[in-house]
Amino acid sequence: MGKIGKTVLSGMRPTGPLHLGHLAGALRNWLKLQDQYHCFYTIVTWHALSSEYQNSKVIKESTFEVAADWLSIGLDPNKSVLFIQSDIKEHAELHLLLSMTIPLPWLQRVPTFKEMQRELPDKDLNTYGFLGYPVLQTADIIIYKAEIVPVGEDQAFHLELAREITRRFNRFFGNVFPEPQILLTEVPKLAGTDGRKMSKSYGNAIYLKDSKEIIRKKISTMMTDTRRKRRADPGVPDDCPTFTLHKAFVTEEKIRELETGCRTATIGCLECKDVVIESLIRILSPFWEKRKKYERHPQLVWDTLEQGNKKARRVAQKTMEEVRRAIGL
Repeated sequence: MGKIGKTVLSGMRPTGPLHLGHLAGALRNWLKLQDQYHCFYTIVTWHALSSEYQNSKVIKESTFEVAADWLSIGLDPNKSVLFIQSDIKEHAELHLLLSMTIPLPWLQRVPTFKEMQRELPDKDLNTYGFLGYPVLQTADIIIYKAEIVPVGEDQAFHLELAREITRRFNRFFGNVFPEPQILLTEVPKLAGTDGRKMSKSYGNAIYLKDSKEIIRKKISTMMTDTRRKRRADPGVPDDCPTFTLHKAFVTEEKIRELETGCRTATIGCLECKDVVIESLIRILSPFWEKRKKYERHPQLVWDTLEQGNKKARRVAQKTMEEVRRAIGL
């Protein structure tokens, strides 16, 4: 089936290698979308700088990690445009122009502004760049005239704000941009090794590039349902942090079997963990093989990104010519 005409834009911050949450929550969906739409996937380096400005040298290394993970999991540069945000300077110009029209209270009411400050107390996020994050995000989307933006429900507010910003710009300067539509995607809530939401900032992530041995060790020591103090104690799978991994990476038939075994105590927690460990090893084995190639030949990754940069730049330059005419600059 050929692709339909719509354009998709999504991106990831380069703050280190990707983990299972990225696979379950975004990458699986991106793989499907690249076969249906014209997809632009960007590594948003300027967004990373908004929180990593005191340690900016890690961003380039992390950019490689993200791109290597993307290519190894199956994102195809022949199907999607894979590029680096900060290499397309037009994003910055459009961000500046959009910022001239945005009422300050729109940004101050963004829930993640305060949430991130709470989650990352060791970082000073009281900066202009961090407050203006949604404006740059809007520029990232509309500079490619993306009609579809896949997000989880927790990110829906950002996309609604991007739609408001787009409407306001169009009201002042003409209908330059289509309003981006939200494509809500189911994002499984994966627990990390300490039972909290899986996150690099919490230090509890299981990374895609982790070896079999590391995955086995991390999952073997994960928290389970606290009711199961002994092997004979029945449990409740929905209250087990480890079982969030099963729901994302084990077949439905096997999940039903494990749920019954947990509730009746006919299966122990270690046996249950072994199921998801083996499933992850099967899923990630092809990924590991591909990633070895990119680790041996890193220039392949940088060359792929540069090819994507050229494609993205052509589109962004054309859009900015139209924007300047519309504004009268």
